[in-house]
Amino acid sequence: MFTIIQEDLIKHNTDALIVGLFEAPKETQPAYEILNQALNNQLDDLVESGDVSTTQGYVSKVHTLGQLDAKRIYFVGFGDYDQFTVDRARQSFGRLFKQLVEDSIQSASLAIDSLYSDELTTYAEAIGEAAVMAPYQLETYHTDRDENRDELESLTFLTNDQSVAEAAEQGYALGNGANIARHLVNLPSNLLTAKDLALFAENIADKHQLKIDVFEREQIEELGMGALLAVNQGSDEPPRFIVMSYQGLDTWGDPVALVGKGITFDTGGYSLKPKDGIVGMKMDMGGAASVIGAMDAIGQIQPKTNVMALIPATDNMVSDKAFKPDDVIVSMSGKTIEIRNTDAEGRLAMADAVTYAKQQGASKIVDIATLTGGVVVALGDQVTGAMTNDQDWYNEVVTAADQEGELMWQLPYLDVYQKQVATSHIADLNNSPGRKAHAVMAGAFVGAFAEDTPWVHLDIAGTAMAESAHDLGPKGPTGVMARTLAKAIMNQ
Repeated sequence: MFTIIQEDLIKHNTDALIVGLFEAPKETQPAYEILNQALNNQLDDLVESGDVSTTQGYVSKVHTLGQLDAKRIYFVGFGDYDQFTVDRARQSFGRLFKQLVEDSIQSASLAIDSLYSDELTTYAEAIGEAAVMAPYQLETYHTDRDENRDELESLTFLTNDQSVAEAAEQGYALGNGANIARHLVNLPSNLLTAKDLALFAENIADKHQLKIDVFEREQIEELGMGALLAVNQGSDEPPRFIVMSYQGLDTWGDPVALVGKGITFDTGGYSLKPKDGIVGMKMDMGGAASVIGAMDAIGQIQPKTNVMALIPATDNMVSDKAFKPDDVIVSMSGKTIEIRNTDAEGRLAMADAVTYAKQQGASKIVDIATLTGGVVVALGDQVTGAMTNDQDWYNEVVTAADQEGELMWQLPYLDVYQKQVATSHIADLNNSPGRKAHAVMAGAFVGAFAEDTPWVHLDIAGTAMAESAHDLGPKGPTGVMARTLAKAIMNQ
């Protein structure tokens, strides 16, 4: 996908020459000056008229009409140089790559020095992400859908720095991981059962030669995963517990555990969701999707860390067998749980997965789930809610999120909340203390099973879906936090 070449801008033959343009004196931007002179200073006229813009994210297309070997120049506006960041570059290039696909450009070249930065590899990684994420289209089931779309097949960096192409490939792997998560979340639940999710994970494992174990009902029963089994009780679809392992060190041990909620459809059970709330619940395995996407990126990039991905997979259905409010169940940890709300099922499945992570010697845990409507009320649909019992581990995760431009906000994990999930008069814990601090209570429940293992909880109920198209993708599943999880592993 990415290559490098050191060649004169004027003599470089390409369908599309990409140049960054800042709101700064033109004499400080050598690429612009070279092209302007070759075009008899006509670029100055286009900038003055507004046909070529330096505005952040604005893409301007100029046909060279044979005056250069390049057929077209695409100027990408970067705005004020002092406010330019990697995330702004990622978004601006996202708009560019969408435009290139719309114009059926299959091969392009980038004058990367026009970014005017000493950290070109960092920017190249962001460009690699944008190249695969921004033009991504979700699969639909229209009978008249157009499947013949030209894709960008190659991007050449005009530089002699080989590390630029390597960084872009790394970014491409991260972005592709996010797209895998998008694909999974987009699948309707009749096409993505727990069994189907396990088969997809097996394909990813085979692709990268990862170790994978898929536990079926009998093995889940042997493990004593009573919380996961309770959620599955009402379903005709058997559960799966998926364990993917990546060994990046010479010996296996002390893995970082990535735990993803895999509820393939959530009716709410006997605490039935309303008709408007139940639509879209195919997304309730978004945490599992992000974990699988992260493992794809990790398998491609091969960081020097041991990683374990854990996915408790089932749907939550209503039937004469389904678990009910007032039931008491026994989790894998041995802790007993009073069920007060069958629609608070995700935290039950996650509890057993977190316990398994601890039993397998996980050094750190991140759990990720479309867990609560409460986090949407608190933070909206642009920011992921987070909790932790270890500030150092949280700082590592939020650093990765900042690098990937994925917003997080830390919610409190205080004794008063931890006590409230232990207020049942007949069991160790209750799974739903009430509406107050709903998002925090859900996280605190999962934290009760993490105990003293460094743990970060990510609630992506608001950020897993986008209500409209954006710079890095279409309306619908976002693949949120797949890149952050992989980046956190890479940074170890």
